[in-house]
Amino acid sequence: MEKKAELHYEGKVFEIPVVTGTEQENALDISKLREQSGLITLDRGFKNTGSCKSAITFLNGEEGILRYRGYSIEELAEKSSFLEVSFLLIYGELPTQEELAKYTNDIDIHTLVHEDVKSILDGYPSKAHPMGVLSSLVSALTAFYPKSIDPNRSQEQINGTIIRFLAKLPTLAAWSFKNRVRQPIVYPQNGLSYTENFLHMMFSLPTNNDKVNPVVSNALDKLLILHADHEQNCSASTVRIVGSSHASLYASVSAGIAALWGPLHGGANQAVIEMLEEIKADGGDVSKYIAKAKDKSDSFRLMGFGHRVYKNFDPRATIIKKAADDVLKELGVSDPVLDIAMELEKVALNDEYFKTRGLYPNVDFYSGIIYRALGIPTDMFTVMFAIGRLPGWIAQWKEMRESGEPIGRPRQVYTGATERAYINMENR
Repeated sequence: MEKKAELHYEGKVFEIPVVTGTEQENALDISKLREQSGLITLDRGFKNTGSCKSAITFLNGEEGILRYRGYSIEELAEKSSFLEVSFLLIYGELPTQEELAKYTNDIDIHTLVHEDVKSILDGYPSKAHPMGVLSSLVSALTAFYPKSIDPNRSQEQINGTIIRFLAKLPTLAAWSFKNRVRQPIVYPQNGLSYTENFLHMMFSLPTNNDKVNPVVSNALDKLLILHADHEQNCSASTVRIVGSSHASLYASVSAGIAALWGPLHGGANQAVIEMLEEIKADGGDVSKYIAKAKDKSDSFRLMGFGHRVYKNFDPRATIIKKAADDVLKELGVSDPVLDIAMELEKVALNDEYFKTRGLYPNVDFYSGIIYRALGIPTDMFTVMFAIGRLPGWIAQWKEMRESGEPIGRPRQVYTGATERAYINMENR
């Protein structure tokens, strides 16, 4: 029997269909509410509004569940690779051995970018933020692939754009880093894995060919998997709403990168390191800052602890904690900032104040530690996030286009002046 809710308004009753998802999530379908009753809903930040039906990612913050296409994040991180997970997100199923081999090879042969991109890079000052550089370079790809703008392309042409995008984003990201540190760019080296190739372009010089540490590469691969998608977050919904105008994949993801750049979204792991550096600069007394965090009258907040979605624990944090421990052990990094991080972690995992409030170290805390240990500047952290999130953005854009979603156009409750007469300049 079809479920329905009722809205009673001004003596009239309006029936609202109830839609139930595969995980038994219920939603009021208000698609025709304005047409029937003249009412709209007001939901600041869309915290209680579903903008679409999606089969990509299931997230239950209360239970600490994250699944891609039905597969648990714990199992994918343990058994899969980032490219395999990206195939799953974009195409809906895990690839066969033959499919993954072809997919990997197709990406390998498209990692180079047009030489004219170097001319664009040369125009940026060294102080340019890498996220701004990356967003503009991604948008510029439409100039090199003008057919990508055509909204009526075939599925084969769209798939070609997807493969090129996955192949070229790590190159563009690494080159934005090289611009930041004013080092010569390093070209991709086919034959390396996806993460190995990225690390090679990031940390090698044209004059050497150092082997990538497998512990580091494995940790980064897991981190990219954990960041690959996260339901209808700010950047994913941005990609979908820009794409709903039939903007190209490159333009839509460029907008998503800009959304991710914001400190309330992708900048959380950068905020973790900045907090740790603040504690170090103040003498490194962790107990002092623990007391400040517990003091309601103090404005200080522990960054990288708790999560606005996960109420009890972040399932990604358990996975990446081990990877962070492995990286620190392998590299033998001596860094007082990371020492403070480990001390904070110990307190948060054992102090009843933090345990009862769900203030556990989250994925941003551990990812910040890994990036710090690798020597990646803090303003590159969100670029690393963007590489991981690309498959999710592509999957969201692809699903939105294939389901024929209408152009996004939210309503508003107007609170400005009512109609008034124009006042001539001399009378103002």
